[in-house]
Amino acid sequence: MGNIINGKSQATVSFSINLNLTLGQAKALDAIVGYGPDLFVKWFYQTHGKSYLKPHEQDMRELFSVCKNELGNEISKIETAKKTINEALKLI
Repeated sequence: MGNIINGKSQATVSFSINLNLTLGQAKALDAIVGYGPDLFVKWFYQTHGKSYLKPHEQDMRELFSVCKNELGNEISKIETAKKTINEALKLI
């Protein structure tokens, strides 16, 4: 999608990255984001300073929000599927 600003055309480009995680990795990430971005930022700044994370802080907060909203549901689906499969295998 593009815009025209001051008579000049501008384009917008976006990128996305799909990340494949094991169930264990997803649970670990869910546990990390479960503490929330405020505690993470406080800890990170105290232990590593602000120079690295500060330029990315808003994106990190958005990442925590996305993970918090999506990981729990996906982990639950996997756990339900595992339980269903294990119960079905007991009937064989």
